[in-house]
Amino acid sequence: MERRPWILLAPALVTIVMLVVVPMSFILVYSFYENIDLAVDRVAFQFSNWQALFLDNYYRIAIWKTLRLSVIVTVLAAVLGYIPAYFIAMTKFRQRWLLLLLLILPFWISFIIRTLSWIHILGNQGALNGLLQWLGVIDAPLQMMFTEATVIVGFLHVFLPYMILNVYVSLEGIDRNLEPAARTLGATPWQAFLEVTLPLSLPGLAAGCLLVFVLTGGSYVTPLILGGPSDYLFGNLIHDAVVSELNWPMGATLSFTLLVLLGAVVVAYSRLMGLNQLSKAFR
Repeated sequence: MERRPWILLAPALVTIVMLVVVPMSFILVYSFYENIDLAVDRVAFQFSNWQALFLDNYYRIAIWKTLRLSVIVTVLAAVLGYIPAYFIAMTKFRQRWLLLLLLILPFWISFIIRTLSWIHILGNQGALNGLLQWLGVIDAPLQMMFTEATVIVGFLHVFLPYMILNVYVSLEGIDRNLEPAARTLGATPWQAFLEVTLPLSLPGLAAGCLLVFVLTGGSYVTPLILGGPSDYLFGNLIHDAVVSELNWPMGATLSFTLLVLLGAVVVAYSRLMGLNQLSKAFR
């Protein structure tokens, strides 16, 4: 067995072990500790944290809500993101780089600031309510904040560029002559898109879906700012356990559970599509 490949891989393997495997191992071990008081833990090997996770319906509801909301956001992002990605990839506009710059521009603004901006848009004193009242459509402000719909809007605002970039990269790699060739064989423009362009762009669409799903499932800031008391996700439970309750063993248990759930999604995607498509959007 040659040693050269392992020598070349050694820096990457050491980095992964030190920055991923070792920290996650500590989190797994810490999940078996016992919390005695606020920020006071006792070294032990007990399963009370894991029993609470599996037996308490509160945590099961949080897992279900997280998966459900992640699927909703992913589907909406796929539908809404494909259209602008197709336009950017197929446009004959010479300054296409400007369209990509406008797409990447939101990444230059803080994630929290972008989320907070929806309060000034959808709040009782926000721009949308003000416009509707000025037009005489409504007499009193509509309650649009602190709902699940607002949380979904916030997620789409933040994560939609990831979907568009991945789909764009996939569409950009398709030969422009394939659709005209399909039309010369009798296909309509819509049939050419459905039978040629769409299937060839599925790897990018799947990569975008993976990114949006994982980022949504692990997020807690957007529900914390835009959601109501019942709009918590699993990430919010981790935040509360670690920051508010100072119950770090339970926080470690929840964190490792979320890692396993989202990791299973990544593994399933890797088996079906491969992970090489993920890196293309950021080259």
